Amino acid sequence: MLKALALVASAALFAVPAVAQEQCGGDFGAFVRGLSDEAVQKGFGSAEARQFFGGVRQDPKVLRADRAQGIFQMPFIDFSRRLISQNRVQAGERNAQKYAEVFDRISQDYGISRGILLAFWAFETDYGAVQGDFNTVNALVTLAHDCRRPDLFRPQVFAAMELFRRGDLDPARTTGAWAGEIGMVQVLPSEIVEKGVDGDGDGHITLKTSAPDALMTGARVLAELGWRKGEPWMQEVDMPSDFAWEKTGLETWMPASDWAALGVTPRSGKLLGPDLSSAILLPQGKDGPAFLVYPNFNVLFEWNKSFTYVTTAAYFATRLEGAPVYDAGNPSPALSDDEMKALQQKLSARGHDVGAVDGILGAMTRQAVQKEQARLGLPADAWPTRDLLNGL
Repeated sequence: MLKALALVASAALFAVPAVAQEQCGGDFGAFVRGLSDEAVQKGFGSAEARQFFGGVRQDPKVLRADRAQGIFQMPFIDFSRRLISQNRVQAGERNAQKYAEVFDRISQDYGISRGILLAFWAFETDYGAVQGDFNTVNALVTLAHDCRRPDLFRPQVFAAMELFRRGDLDPARTTGAWAGEIGMVQVLPSEIVEKGVDGDGDGHITLKTSAPDALMTGARVLAELGWRKGEPWMQEVDMPSDFAWEKTGLETWMPASDWAALGVTPRSGKLLGPDLSSAILLPQGKDGPAFLVYPNFNVLFEWNKSFTYVTTAAYFATRLEGAPVYDAGNPSPALSDDEMKALQQKLSARGHDVGAVDGILGAMTRQAVQKEQARLGLPADAWPTRDLLNGL
């Protein structure tokens, strides 16, 4: 699935030159020829460009996948139960033991928990078993040609060419995700070029076949995105029934010890990082699961922008490190897709910026929901209910 990692490629290799480009859209063949000419201007050989682009084909399946990411409309409980199985938990435990030496190196070099990397490894490719069968070069060129996000994908084409030059990508055979991500933890070519780590010492960075390469690279990416070494990211908590719910959400941060003073208690174990800044996260409102999250949680949004995905991955990471299954509680039923879109339209009409009216409960929609709940005298827990929809 498409991540929102830092995709600014190195200026010397991937920047758009100060010459005319073949723009997105239009004739696909002409577009590819333009890319080939641009590659030569960037310093690639003519023979390299012919070999790299010679077999490129537009892939309509990539465009369909890009426009059909409905899984992110699922609420946290449904989504997490879909992604987290006992088999995945047990496989995570086995891989933690199998690659213990690699995880020890990661902890020492980057300070990143094995739980976090195992969670992404599980969700992205089922620990390497399902890495995607889209031709990587076709996917990247198709998305660069598509006018939806050409500036995001065009640099990735030239990063893939650099991997080809190094012998780490085959234009005809390398496959991955629909968005051009490669390997066990699914990273884009520019990240492999700039942040790839040869974890197994064989002189190549092969994220498709080498778990040490993939895990070390994923760790370096997270570290450079701002992961704070050795700090927690999430802890399940119990909330007092009379809590001031408007204080919850990712807009209000204070030391964990201050939340404890307000009656917030860890569901198991002791309070992590009492002096660390933290926020209360209620994925499905006051009657559902509750988590205390720390600054490292926000770093995960640089890996994937989906609130539901990040919350599930962060929770699964704690589970892989010994936390119990969360208390699902009894949250109010989720709104249907049509109801969510109607709610977003009503929120937008009241002046709130909710982004696209897409039926997805993202960060901006949550903030707007919380403000309107407070205005209407409803529990301001950012979980949209039919009472709120009717009240608007």
